[in-house]
Amino acid sequence: MGKATVNTMFRAFSDSTRLRILHLLLNGELCVCDIVSVLRVPQPTASRHLAYLRKAGLIAKRKQGLWAYYKLTAATSPFHQSLIKCLRECFRDVPELASDAKRASRQDICCQTSGGTSQGTSGGKRR
Repeated sequence: MGKATVNTMFRAFSDSTRLRILHLLLNGELCVCDIVSVLRVPQPTASRHLAYLRKAGLIAKRKQGLWAYYKLTAATSPFHQSLIKCLRECFRDVPELASDAKRASRQDICCQTSGGTSQGTSGGKRR
């Protein structure tokens, strides 16, 4: 793993919005509209941070029709594994992350992926 990759990953973890997104994705794939709703940020803000996380190799994007879904990538190095482990364990007591997790657990799923069709259930826009 090169120095540039390590620096990019550290920068990805240094922003609170990106850290919140990564923490949400620990529980599995999410649609952009779900991320926007849980984090309570504008869609362009979420998309900008998601693009940065993709560039850093920390998340992957999947398109299904008009919907974009994101998930954590599999760790590609011991360093990457350590970052994900820290994400799971080191940030348990961060109040903002706990609030996000609580909102996510109570949230209606915006996008339905079963059956090959997509329907919004929370009034979110398709992305």
